Amino acid sequence: MLKPHPTVLRRLVEEYEALLPAVSGPGTGDPRLDDLAYTLCVSTGTRDVEDALRTAHRWLAAAVPAPVPAPHSGPDPLVPTPGRHRWDTGAAAGAPAHA
Repeated sequence: MLKPHPTVLRRLVEEYEALLPAVSGPGTGDPRLDDLAYTLCVSTGTRDVEDALRTAHRWLAAAVPAPVPAPHSGPDPLVPTPGRHRWDTGAAAGAPAHA
């Protein structure tokens, strides 16, 4: 069985648990809560949202935290630099300058 990424699973659990006090439970007419309950069940391979939450919490507790990437040194390639058009790939490839 494929397991969801811990970040995705954590977001689902947190959103479900945040919405739960506002309503009396799944199947009460809140479509977002019902969608989250369904997605949690599918993601954890369970049929009951309580089982899904227990499974999700167990998986999250066992998840190895993802390494935080080191800060990028130099200009960000996705942020345009002043004086150059973002999509101007010719200058980066060493194309001759137009006179």
